Amino acid sequence: MLFNSVQFLVFFAAVFVVYWHLPRRGQNLFLLAASYLFYGAWNWKFLGLILTTTVADYAAALIIANNPHRPMRRRVALASALAVNLGILGFFKYYNFFVEDVVGLVQLLGMDYLAPVLPIVLPVGISFYTFQSMSYTLDTWHGRLKPTPRFTDYALFVSFFPQLVAGPIERAPHLLGQIERPRAPRREQMGEGLLLLCLGLFKKVAVADHLGQFVDTALGQQTGWKLLIALYFFSFQIYCDFSGYSDIARGAARLLGFDLRTNFNRPYFARSLTEFWRRWHISLSTWFRDYVYTPLGGRHAPGYWPYANLMIVFLLSGLWHGAAFTFLIWGALHGGLLAAEKALAGWRKGHHEPPHGLNPRNLVAVFVTFHVVTAAWVFFRAPDLPFALDVFARLAAPADRPLAGLMPLAHGLGGLALLLLWEGFEDGWRRWLANPWRALPAACAVLLFTLLWGKLNGGQFIYFQF
Repeated sequence: MLFNSVQFLVFFAAVFVVYWHLPRRGQNLFLLAASYLFYGAWNWKFLGLILTTTVADYAAALIIANNPHRPMRRRVALASALAVNLGILGFFKYYNFFVEDVVGLVQLLGMDYLAPVLPIVLPVGISFYTFQSMSYTLDTWHGRLKPTPRFTDYALFVSFFPQLVAGPIERAPHLLGQIERPRAPRREQMGEGLLLLCLGLFKKVAVADHLGQFVDTALGQQTGWKLLIALYFFSFQIYCDFSGYSDIARGAARLLGFDLRTNFNRPYFARSLTEFWRRWHISLSTWFRDYVYTPLGGRHAPGYWPYANLMIVFLLSGLWHGAAFTFLIWGALHGGLLAAEKALAGWRKGHHEPPHGLNPRNLVAVFVTFHVVTAAWVFFRAPDLPFALDVFARLAAPADRPLAGLMPLAHGLGGLALLLLWEGFEDGWRRWLANPWRALPAACAVLLFTLLWGKLNGGQFIYFQF
């Protein structure tokens, strides 16, 4: 059930109407049933996986919390929950990838070996809800959280349908606490939620889908500066696609009385890669920071270990995105460049940093950061390594083909211009639209424009494959 579909809009409208006529316990149970129905609409067989993950972490957290003086029992509970989570994720996402690599390695050694490659279908959203559920057990282990006694509340935390498939990756102290508290509709909440939902649809339908039609054609055919244009547009396509999903998720949650974490904060205005990762997919980058980077020692580790820790985190981040060498290279590029950036910042420690604003130094920094990120996106977008290398080779060739897909490009550029107008002055727009009597008609106008400029039931969200 895609967010950018009539089916979802009808589903959400029905959930919204019934939900606000129920008491709190009824609201939670109804949302849990709606969330399982939403996820089961993709493939009902995968409901067993999300339920297994839910039971494993719920039980492990209770055992950890109820046995403070039995360290062995606590360790077994933690290890069992992590084994279930990572075992399910590893099998469905990485089994064939590693099997093919093992076969290739064995054949290089001159041995004849053929391992079974299974027809595995990747469950949608498995990386997101697995990390969300694991964080609950890990927070309980570290004493940052007391587990909830209600299984249904925890099950709703794992499966809450607005953010189930592609985040934001929530933490229990934030979302589970809201699930356990009473909720009532508020006018300003409704206005903000509807505006966020419509803005997310606009990003996906009026910008990302149109740019995607042009990018898909141009990446396979174009050369020279025309190919460079396609790479620029892919940077905006993936941003509008993914941040659009996050905005729809946050808007739908707000309409139901919940506040989800902000997942994007104008990342292409970043002046460095460090700043970019504070603005892009914030819920994932902070997850890796809190559960991988900091336990490894973080920036306080001795010697060169802080840089090694960054590389480990970004290699794992690449692998989280997909079982392919292109994702590992993408992660290694970001990890290596971030390590170099940190080393340079340490060497230049004490130098005056320019203030935020439109000054030449900041503009150059934004320009360079955007191009570094765009170059790395080539490996992220490429289906395999030869394709990525061919893209870079074709950049050096003269542009000798006419641009194809000009109509989708024109639509995408029009939508992108409006989006830049919004994001360039977002703080001012948000202050003006804080009044629900302005936010509601503005949301309706954005929705109407979106439906006229694009079409629902379009392409899937890019991050659904992760």
